[in-house]
Amino acid sequence: MSTEDQELPVFTTAADMRAWVRKQKKSGRKVALVPTMGYLHEGHLSLVKAAKEKADVVVASIYVNPTQFAAHEDFDVYPRNPAEDRDKLAAAGCHAVFEPDSLYVSVPGADGESSNVVGRESGHPGSHETFVTVERLQRPLCGGSRPHFFRGVCTVVTKLFHICEPDVAVFGRKDYQQWRVICRMVRDLDFPVEVVGMPICREPDGLAMSSRNARLSPESRERALCISRGLAWAEKAVAEGAVSEPADVAAQLRGRIEEAGGTVDYVELLHAHHLSPISDLTSQPVLLAVAAHFPARDRGTTHAANGHGSKNSQSV
Repeated sequence: MSTEDQELPVFTTAADMRAWVRKQKKSGRKVALVPTMGYLHEGHLSLVKAAKEKADVVVASIYVNPTQFAAHEDFDVYPRNPAEDRDKLAAAGCHAVFEPDSLYVSVPGADGESSNVVGRESGHPGSHETFVTVERLQRPLCGGSRPHFFRGVCTVVTKLFHICEPDVAVFGRKDYQQWRVICRMVRDLDFPVEVVGMPICREPDGLAMSSRNARLSPESRERALCISRGLAWAEKAVAEGAVSEPADVAAQLRGRIEEAGGTVDYVELLHAHHLSPISDLTSQPVLLAVAAHFPARDRGTTHAANGHGSKNSQSV
């Protein structure tokens, strides 16, 4: 169903969303898509602004995608506020919102209720079982500790592309590996979509904007600043020649994060385009990618932000 009588149309089914987009395209309008998981901040809204410069019509999706969360991760406590999200999108000039209840076949769980777990993990013969993977690019960095993650990302983005049929899709480079993975998927599978990557948006103190920042305790939020400060140090140190070996940069930045109380997932310097290991800092474009965990304010769990504050990526 849709609520087209509202100022900002909100669509909850694939059929209605697709029909609306096709109507726009029939009128000769170019369509841009901004995929999000909601709980929007200025970083998301900057993507909407960029999308408006690339297309006539902007669609934003709001969907917390279960297939990119493992059972022990924060799907249930991921921050959500769809009503406020819609207001922000309307104010930003978005033209429509796709807000599905689910993008996967719903199957009963052990208690007879519909489950968020899909695919082979559900153990149900009628569950969704078709997934998209980018074999090499999804393995390093986030793929090391979260081997399920990019399978879920690529699958849901593929579904959004089929439903929303965008000419342009805009992603934030705060999730740098995700942007590269999506670019490769689009190239390899011949999607007629231009993928645009936009720079990280940061708070005034340097913390990368993130929906998950709301889960950080005040102390952890302050400590997480060691990442953006560490990235700035590394960029300056390399530019000035104070550090010349990739391993030395990684070791010193790792030490700074651990000294601040973070648990490092990875600190790696890789080729910025194909995410392969590098041996020097001068003969190719270099990505310095960092992921670290800091304590969350809820459930006493550990917070690991995807490219926001407690995980950032930056080219050096």
